[in-house]
Amino acid sequence: MVETTSDALSSAFMTDFLRKASGTAIIDGGLATELERHGADLNDPLWSAKCLLTSPHLIHTVHMDYLEAGADIIITASYQATIQGFESKGLSRDESESLLRKSVEIACSARENYYDRCNTSISDETPDGKILKKRQILIAASVGSYGAYLADGSEYSGNYGDNVTLEALKEFHRRRVKVIAESGADLIAFETIPNKLEAKAYAELLEEENISIPAWFAFNSKDGIHVVSGDSYSECVSIAESCRNTVAVGINCTPPRFIHDLITSIKKVTTKPIVIYPNSGESYDADLKEWVQNTGVSDDDFVSYVNKWCEAGASLVGGCCRTTPNTIRAIYRTRSKR
Repeated sequence: MVETTSDALSSAFMTDFLRKASGTAIIDGGLATELERHGADLNDPLWSAKCLLTSPHLIHTVHMDYLEAGADIIITASYQATIQGFESKGLSRDESESLLRKSVEIACSARENYYDRCNTSISDETPDGKILKKRQILIAASVGSYGAYLADGSEYSGNYGDNVTLEALKEFHRRRVKVIAESGADLIAFETIPNKLEAKAYAELLEEENISIPAWFAFNSKDGIHVVSGDSYSECVSIAESCRNTVAVGINCTPPRFIHDLITSIKKVTTKPIVIYPNSGESYDADLKEWVQNTGVSDDDFVSYVNKWCEAGASLVGGCCRTTPNTIRAIYRTRSKR
């Protein structure tokens, strides 16, 4: 494939960002459980996106917690925010689109507030461990899968049924992706992609709608070989690789024990930066809609993997479900020591 001017600009965007971050950028951690820790009730099909309606201040608080833990990239609260989901709650199309934009506005506001704190701080770290180091921070606008909208756990199986076609997926995501792309975010994070079909839908949408901002594609896996649907991980990565907007490809919401082998697999089919933000390793019970206790790894064990992942080729690292600001702070410190 011949690199176009747009390709070159996208590549330069991430190359420059990673250079400023000394080669490794740190992504934030889990959002929903942190919102719950701050008092949010997320027992709702909208999940964390419910807070866009009920308690946007809590989203701002969690973003700040992660920035003060050392995150270079914060991901918006739009993973489960869809126009169709909001409309099912009785909101209008305009109100639904406004909430998508609001998810980005909250993250941008947190970034500005964080910069204000950095500007008035006399040190890069406070006595209580808050990182107040002025640096480039990116806002990644989250786009969750069709399965996330269904709220039935199918983003962990990739089984959408025979009636969900490529065209149906594109039409489901089309307006949402356009609104997100024009919202002021620095990049789009296509997250927890469970199958090859949805990856193709995203790639084709970006092309058809002439979306100009960069994007990353992050897939999830249960076995370290395939995405959760059973599709070939390498084939899915190849779809992302072929998309001109793609500035990173990788893995999220996957147990830490599978990450090293998946990085090796990714490197065989892409030269793009590799993005890694696994979950804590805990199992999720889709029927009970809760995490199974004591099935994950500790923060110390999680962070012990990070240097190995970076040595294997990852250049953007963070956490997904059930990881916390403490996890991200520990990653920041272990990477700062290198």
